[in-house]
Amino acid sequence: MDYHALGLKCGIEIHQQLDTREKLFCNCPTRLRETSESNLEFYRYLRAAPSEMGEVDRAAAEEVKIQRKYIYKAYDSTCLVENDEEPPRRLNRDALDIALTLAKMLRMQTVDELHTMRKIVVDGSNTTGFQRTALVATDGFIECEGRVGIDVLCLEEEAAQKISEDGESVTYSLDRLGIPLVEIGTAPDIRTPRQAREVAAYLGMVLRSTGRVKRGLGTIRQDVNISITEGARVEIKGVQELDLLPLIVEREVERQVNLLKVRDELLKRNARVPSEIVDLTEVFQETGSRVLRRTLDGGGVILGVRLEGFGGLVGRELVSGRRLGSEFSDHAKKSGAGGIFHTDELPGYGITEEEVERVRGVLGASQDDCVVLVGDEESRAMGAIRSVLDRARAAIRGVPEEVRRALPNGSSAYMRPLPGAARMYPETDVPPVAIREEYLERITVPELLAEKKERFKEEYGLNEELARLIALSDHAETFETIIKAVPEAKPGMIIRTLHTTLEELAKTGHKTERIRREDLIELFRENARGKIPNEAIEDLLKRVTEDPPRRMSEVLREFESTSLERDDINELIERVVTERSEFVREHGLHAVGPLMGVLMKDLRGKMSGEEVSRMLRERIEAHLNE
Repeated sequence: MDYHALGLKCGIEIHQQLDTREKLFCNCPTRLRETSESNLEFYRYLRAAPSEMGEVDRAAAEEVKIQRKYIYKAYDSTCLVENDEEPPRRLNRDALDIALTLAKMLRMQTVDELHTMRKIVVDGSNTTGFQRTALVATDGFIECEGRVGIDVLCLEEEAAQKISEDGESVTYSLDRLGIPLVEIGTAPDIRTPRQAREVAAYLGMVLRSTGRVKRGLGTIRQDVNISITEGARVEIKGVQELDLLPLIVEREVERQVNLLKVRDELLKRNARVPSEIVDLTEVFQETGSRVLRRTLDGGGVILGVRLEGFGGLVGRELVSGRRLGSEFSDHAKKSGAGGIFHTDELPGYGITEEEVERVRGVLGASQDDCVVLVGDEESRAMGAIRSVLDRARAAIRGVPEEVRRALPNGSSAYMRPLPGAARMYPETDVPPVAIREEYLERITVPELLAEKKERFKEEYGLNEELARLIALSDHAETFETIIKAVPEAKPGMIIRTLHTTLEELAKTGHKTERIRREDLIELFRENARGKIPNEAIEDLLKRVTEDPPRRMSEVLREFESTSLERDDINELIERVVTERSEFVREHGLHAVGPLMGVLMKDLRGKMSGEEVSRMLRERIEAHLNE
């Protein structure tokens, strides 16, 4: 697509958990728990309350269409603040320091005084019915395929984690609720799907450069705002994979383009959406459709509406696997219904041609019209069919503003309307924090990981792959400490040990936290002197992690006492070659490989394989010349 001609505007919101010891508004730890460890469970029912101006936010009103029971699992590591049984404590200053560091890194203007606000959220993810958030800085920018503005940086509390849900209730875990989080929002300056990915990657690199953000699945999320000329701003939430971002943008542009084509066709047909909802239960009393049969046998009803001039358009594909009917169905589900049927896809699902014609007759629908059916308990069915009517009216206007959730294939599904200004109001329980000049001067800006990678290449002669590997890892500081203490050590060996060996040991249950930097320095100093072969490094590190705890100096003394002298190794090589003299004469120097396997059973970790191979080759050459 020609994104410039389409007028693509795109902005990204990054939500990143901060690596602090305590939560944002209480002293609870920021570690996650197994739900089986929960020692308390309680529930809440939430509703949408008017703001200070007397308005109910439209997104909140949409969320409470279905009254659900919200169940919360608490732990011995959570407190009454998470339960909403006690006011919040003062804002975590450690988290604020990290947010201010990011503000400086993004060239932003910080606020003079930080005020905590309440942002209404009634999906149950907060026990309070709102999320606490504070604006930290505005008006920054980055250079990433052009200048991209950074409009806002907020410090806020993470939501509770959803554990399970059914039609009646949703269960959340409170271990995640209150973990400090930064939200970074760009200006709508992104103009291509590729640039969207590059901007998100750059911001992620900036966040990791602080060394103070949590890592792992679920600790960072990207939301993306997308619009085109004549379209509307749509926010797509929950993009977990960076590589999915370009596809998300492409698919949303395609969806909006096709919605505009549907709008033009509807206007051409003079389409309209009557308000009349008709009970069609009698039409389907003898139906063979299993879905409708379950509804009727359970005492439910089947309602229908006629959409004038919508024939053939409700079944039209907007993006791969998603049709206008999918949009209608998403809205129906917000009222608790399982979905919809429509005549663009009928007969089908056990509904016969005869039943379709009877429905058309009752509603007075022609082939140019589309009939939508909903079967469910009466109140849910009525709420669902009204939601369909609202969405059909929006189709005549074009692209509705809304919040959608990302799907794994790059498409998206409707969640709720875009929130408005009524969503925010002041938090009266948390005092403001003055951001004075002397406070800002104490905030130091770390080296960007991208700059660190280039410096590592230049200073330590690393190739692109190794420099990137260590610069972007959690071991960069340890690497520099070792290489400065032992300049003669091989940088590649240090990186492989830190990045691969230690991580493999941790995965197999070894207590790698027992390995201090001093241990690593001592190990690589002996390795650089030739006293410790590369093959022995993993085994020596294992010994430090075992019980009882030991220091590397003790392990190295033990290793030295059990090491073979060069004469002993020569004697072993001589014996192996002599015992296999016939094999050696038959294969010549090709015997080196097989005999190395024999020798290394005894010599692994006691001498480098390279040195053993050299000594073996020399002995075989001598043997062949005898």
